[in-house]
Amino acid sequence: MQALAKVPVHIITGFLGSGKTTLIHSLIKQKPVDEKWAVLVNEFGQIGIDQAMFDQRDDVVVKGLPGGCLCCQLAFVLQAALVNLLARSKPDRVIIEPSGLGHPAGLLDLLRGEAFHEVVEVRDIIATLDPRRLDDERARTHETFQDQLAIADAVALTMLDQSTPEQQQAAQQFAQTLWPPRKWIEPVTNGELALERLTASGHSHARDLNMPKAHQALSTLPSIEGSFFDLPPAKGTPQEETGTSLGYVSLGLRWHPEERFDLDSLAHYLGGLPGDARIKGVFHTSSGWQRLNRADGALDIESSAWRQDSRLEVIIPNTLAANMPDTSTLAEQLGHAALL
Repeated sequence: MQALAKVPVHIITGFLGSGKTTLIHSLIKQKPVDEKWAVLVNEFGQIGIDQAMFDQRDDVVVKGLPGGCLCCQLAFVLQAALVNLLARSKPDRVIIEPSGLGHPAGLLDLLRGEAFHEVVEVRDIIATLDPRRLDDERARTHETFQDQLAIADAVALTMLDQSTPEQQQAAQQFAQTLWPPRKWIEPVTNGELALERLTASGHSHARDLNMPKAHQALSTLPSIEGSFFDLPPAKGTPQEETGTSLGYVSLGLRWHPEERFDLDSLAHYLGGLPGDARIKGVFHTSSGWQRLNRADGALDIESSAWRQDSRLEVIIPNTLAANMPDTSTLAEQLGHAALL
């Protein structure tokens, strides 16, 4: 009896705001019509935004895993979710997007362990690199940032429209110094990576890395799967969530779907938050349902098929948290500034 083919698993890693989700969107647009994909999206915050960033379709199953680091806090949740996806959805290909603060070591240990050894095959690990991050000493010296690149088989240079030619050249040279040499280093315009980089990828040769002590400590904490499909909060009483770990703070808010925001006022308010804040949200607005995404100061707005609720996630380094309102103040100020 012929053994069943292993399901290829692709890990797309990268630091906060480096364009991982945009790159995955470009790959989904190129998906062969005869393939079914599963996408597991992990995020640091408690509310869960990233699943709302994907439009619903029958041939792509998206599962969000909010509330911590996929590689340590949510390892058990990931294993259960992946087992469930493989059994029920029977995908031809799986893409995993760890949190921007997620360390890939624990994830690789799980995928290469006994539970999945005969079921999946980890293909080339792709790391996204925003050239501007090399100008930021906090990011450049962050152990997880370094290890995400160290473990990658290939590097996609992203956010080219927001970085200078000098920054792009510096990032290219930086990636070329990584050892052993990456299989490819490619500038990715508008997040559009050729599908062949995925489908023609080989078995990952990622080196073993030790999980940093900060992540080892988190691995003993109970897992939190989040409340992605809970009933929405009552009108006028937004749900508030706060999380702190790995040197960052996450502030999360969630509103009843019938509450609407003035889009211009909303964009103006969010644009006025500290520039180092990573902001993602999906809102019922005066212009319909909209996705808002801000990385390093640039706010992108696009229409969304999401209708479940309005939600916002803000992530900021601990050292700058004093410059941010807490979740209650954030909810109050947003209500005054933008809620219709």
